[in-house]
Amino acid sequence: MPRLLTEFGLGTSLRRADYTQAALRGLRQALWSNSINAAELMGFEKTDMVLDVVVGVQKPEAVDKAKLLEVFPYGQPAITVVKGGLDVPRPDGSGAPTVMANVSISVHFDMVPEMVQES
Repeated sequence: MPRLLTEFGLGTSLRRADYTQAALRGLRQALWSNSINAAELMGFEKTDMVLDVVVGVQKPEAVDKAKLLEVFPYGQPAITVVKGGLDVPRPDGSGAPTVMANVSISVHFDMVPEMVQES
């Protein structure tokens, strides 16, 4: 399936080093600060969207993927969490680092709409 578009987001957990929270914030930014209207433009339903989600954080095992799946209003998301993002230590060396998560959402469709087949 060819990728039609990719949206990006950045999320942080400033004080608690919560990797899931940082990922959720990045995911929401990618979803809601952009307008993904590819489905309507191409004659698909929003539920037909195949969404490949990649989350990059320094501790991938600390991300609860089930919580990330709850955020999607439609589509068929598949989430992969990889080592990436950034942990920024406190200037004084104490406490939890600020966690930064990078998120990408690539949109695909696993079919050809009727309007394209007819032309």
